[in-house]
Amino acid sequence: MPKPWLPPYEYVASLPKAAVYGCLYFTDIAGRPLQLRSAIHGGWQWPGGDMDPGETPWETAVRECREETGIVFTGSPRLLATVFMPVGQWPVPKVGFVFDGGELTDEDIARITLDPDEHSTFEVRTMDDWAMALDKPTWQRLVSVHQARAIGQSLYLEIRPDALG
Repeated sequence: MPKPWLPPYEYVASLPKAAVYGCLYFTDIAGRPLQLRSAIHGGWQWPGGDMDPGETPWETAVRECREETGIVFTGSPRLLATVFMPVGQWPVPKVGFVFDGGELTDEDIARITLDPDEHSTFEVRTMDDWAMALDKPTWQRLVSVHQARAIGQSLYLEIRPDALG
């Protein structure tokens, strides 16, 4: 039996909700990924954050990158990955859009200025070094995004709550 028609506001209120984030994936010119250490939870992440009302994921990624690192990104949006995390640590699913930030020179990296309320440090490491430093889901996300950039194809990635334990 079909559901009755609802006015848009009532219909939208009945839909599942999700937190949405956007971030930029950078490497140095040797292809080593850049990550920031969260001052809040201690994990490693890319420059980015949760969407503000009225923003697109791309606008969020660029704004958050500027706020968190001082990097004013002027490139075009190139999606590397869409990441979906079902309800787990958060009360709603999280949907992330990872965009290609390109390569940073040594001078670009030296100019990074972190917001100390958000990040305590940043590092550029080889993939082998990141493998030793990251938990399983963060490593899975890094490998997937790194490979997506290498082959020039965006991907869809699900990170299940049971993988976060």
